[in-house]
Amino acid sequence: MKQLIISSINHNLNNAIALLDAIDSKTYQDTSVGPYYSSIGSHIRHTLDFFDCVISGLDSNNIDLTARKRDEVLSTSKESAIQHIYKLQETLLSYIDVNTDYLIHVTDNMGQGKVTVNYTLESILSHANSHTIHHYAVIGYILNTLGIEIKIPGFGYNPTSPINKREGI
Repeated sequence: MKQLIISSINHNLNNAIALLDAIDSKTYQDTSVGPYYSSIGSHIRHTLDFFDCVISGLDSNNIDLTARKRDEVLSTSKESAIQHIYKLQETLLSYIDVNTDYLIHVTDNMGQGKVTVNYTLESILSHANSHTIHHYAVIGYILNTLGIEIKIPGFGYNPTSPINKREGI
């Protein structure tokens, strides 16, 4: 199961690389789309932050999703984001043969303060993948509003969406 999860994540990360290869830096950094005025780069950075929190917390068995690095270079430099994705994919592949028969403590802020809950490695990686897809949907909205059409099949759609509605951006 872990191999399928990591393969799915790497597929979605490859879609991010395809997107970054298809847009220019100005589009990557554009913050003109309301109501949040966030850039595609900020959404890519945010999704990478989530994965970085997972990786950073595994050794101590304490993943803190509120301790994001928020590296603005990833928000503004497509090339840095792509290189970060490649390193992330390599790290994820190294987890395929790791023993994960234990619970991992994951801390997040649910809006009323921090709470720590138990996950497995598979469940936090699945959560990170779903979180990434959610942000890809926002990126699709930004591109649509900017009048930019790029076709990446399934980008921004949950795999359970009906196929006739799952076109991608």
